[in-house]
Amino acid sequence: MSIAVGMIETLGFPAVVEASDAMVKAARVTLVGYEKIGSGRVTVIIRGNVSEVQASVAAGIESVKRVQGGQVLSHHIIARPHENLEYVLPIRYTEAVEQFRDSTSRIVRR
Repeated sequence: MSIAVGMIETLGFPAVVEASDAMVKAARVTLVGYEKIGSGRVTVIIRGNVSEVQASVAAGIESVKRVQGGQVLSHHIIARPHENLEYVLPIRYTEAVEQFRDSTSRIVRR
């Protein structure tokens, strides 16, 4: 299984909360963190199998349209990110989210 990292950058915190919720509900991914960039920009970061991350990011982008004033500024998926990225950037599975990583294999989609 090839692990990917997916990111969505939004304008506004409500938009990133909506996107995050849609992402973890749409596919077997783990929300590993978020970054407040400034000026209302927030990026949410997920990890998981490549196809699951693709489905998750698509659902997150679509969900932001439901948020009044919400806007997707950018989004990107990196399949098989180099291990060095995990040690420098905030994209790794941390102890705090490890419990959710384990539970993603038990999710049953409707």
